[in-house]
Formats: sequence, C-alpha cells, structure tokens
Amino acid sequence: MEQLKLPLIELHLHLDGAIPPQTMWALAQEKGVPMPAETLEDFRRWLIETSDCADVNTYLARFELPLQLMQDEKSIARVTKDLMTELSRQGHIYDEIRFAPQLHRREGLTQRQAIEAVLEGRRQALTENPGYDAGILLCAMCIGPETVNMQENLETVRLAKEFLGRGVVGADLAGAEGIVPLRSFHPVFDLARELGVPATCHAGDSQGPDTARDALNFGVTRIGHGHHIYDDPSLWERAIARGVTLEICPTSNIQCHTQPSYREHPAKKLLDAGLRLCISTDNMTLAAVNLEEEYRRCVEDMGFTRQDLGKMLAFAAEAAFLPEEKKRKLLARVRQALA
Repeated sequence: MEQLKLPLIELHLHLDGAIPPQTMWALAQEKGVPMPAETLEDFRRWLIETSDCADVNTYLARFELPLQLMQDEKSIARVTKDLMTELSRQGHIYDEIRFAPQLHRREGLTQRQAIEAVLEGRRQALTENPGYDAGILLCAMCIGPETVNMQENLETVRLAKEFLGRGVVGADLAGAEGIVPLRSFHPVFDLARELGVPATCHAGDSQGPDTARDALNFGVTRIGHGHHIYDDPSLWERAIARGVTLEICPTSNIQCHTQPSYREHPAKKLLDAGLRLCISTDNMTLAAVNLEEEYRRCVEDMGFTRQDLGKMLAFAAEAAFLPEEKKRKLLARVRQALA
C-alpha cells in the first residue's frame, strides 16, 4: 500500500477467481470460448458490474468461465504465472494461492497433472520475480453430500502431503457452505492431521457460527472468512487460545451479502476482542478489488487504524504455512517495513 509503504501478503486467494482479465481474454480468444463482452475493456467493465451478487451461490456460478479456460496444463501454468507476476507488480511479497485440482479434469487431466501445472507456472513466476514468493493450497470441495466426492477429496489431501515442501504448503475445504453439515467433512481434516498437512477451512461465512465451531473442532489453525464467529462469543476464547487466524475478505463478504455493509462488518470488533485477523481479496478479479483497495476500505469504512493494518499484516506472516526459517524471514521483512 503506497501510502503506508507496506509489503503485501495475501493468504486467501483463489486462483480461478483471480486470473488477470487480459489473460482470461487472451485464453478465451485462443480457445474459442464465448465471452460476455465484445472487447477486453468491456469485459473489465462486465467484471465490475457483475461483482455484486445476490448470494454466495450466485457468486460461485461466476467461476464457470475461468474454469473453462483452465482444463489443460499449458493454460493452468500460464494463469498461475500471470497472476503471480501481477501480484508481485502490485507489491506483494508472499501469497498463498488456492485451487481445487479436482475441478480441472474435464479434458482428461488428473489431479496430479493439474497440481504439477500450477507448480510449473509458480516456478516460472518466481524465477522472473525475485523477492516474491507464493505457496499453493490444495482445496478439497464441498459440492453436495460429503459422499459424492469424498475419495477425490482424500486424494487431494494425499497429494498435498506428497507435494508439501515442493511449492504446496497446505490444504483447504472450499465450495458451498450449508449443503450438508460442515462436520460431515471431518475425514478430510482427520487425514490432513494424520499426514501432517497444514489446513485451513472455509467456514462461518454464508452460514452462522456453527460452521466456525466445526472448523475449530477439525483442529485447523486458520479459518477462511470466519466472520460469523462474531455471533457466538463463546467461540472467541477457543480461537484466541489456539492462535487461530481468520482470513477476512471484506469486499467478498459484501458482494455475497454475508455481511450487510463494510461499516457493519464485525472484523474490527473481532480484532479488538483479541482474535487474530488478516485481510485478503478472496477473488481479486471476480471481486474487482485488489489488496491495496481492501486496506483502504478497512481504514475508510470499517474503523481500522493504520496500526491495525500493520498488526494484521504481521498476523498474516505468522499464520503463513511456511517452514519456520522461511516464516522468520518473512516476518522480519514485515517488521522492518513497519518500523
């Protein structure tokens, strides 16, 4: 953020929701995929105009377009490289970018091949952008009753273990909340814990605090969104005692109508109550917002101070799924900038 001269760290960012618009446009032209606009500039306007959705499910339906473009290894590597290059250009120093390998199998790829393609794009981006780093989170998916794709989800966790330390840093559970009780997905997190795979979990967003409770019961150290934990103060002490970090995505919450407005968002109250928070965009392109703009909203509309931003940036560095030595170096960069 220029006015603060802060390095930027984002821990909750979906690859398919953050492809640079120009990359999406170019791939669509190459593949003959219909686009909702006649020109790139019109497409950029369309992204902004459609970012405010009726609910989370409407929001999730917008992922169909980018997913159509990410079904072969070359395209997956390209969008990964282009996104990381753009984030580095914006002043990011470390990000954790998540994607669901099982959603990239329409044209015959395996989960393993999808992961390898993302890691190849990552390799290219890090080579060309010294001073920038990124880890990959592999998402298991809630797409219906937990039995529908449990084997695919468990495969995702096993692959996270296999690629841990090779660019992959952890696992996640994403998708639609509330189809079935979140606790039904405990085998995903049981396996992650057994294999020593760090995990986060989407919870407490479109549903109430019960899903945040389920996520805490899974033993995760981070919760994706999690802002509805505010509605059950009995959960706060557990989250504080265990150092759980909430990955707050303000604009996404407003666009999905899981919070009524920036001003009424409880994030500042949660921070003041002692919970650990960090700020992310969720889906930089589909939400039509970058992290610097999220920070500006935090200060102008949500009641955060600039000191709060620095505090949450340090929380992000501390919550990163990195080996301790790398985490210490990342935190040192943050503290040097804050000083």
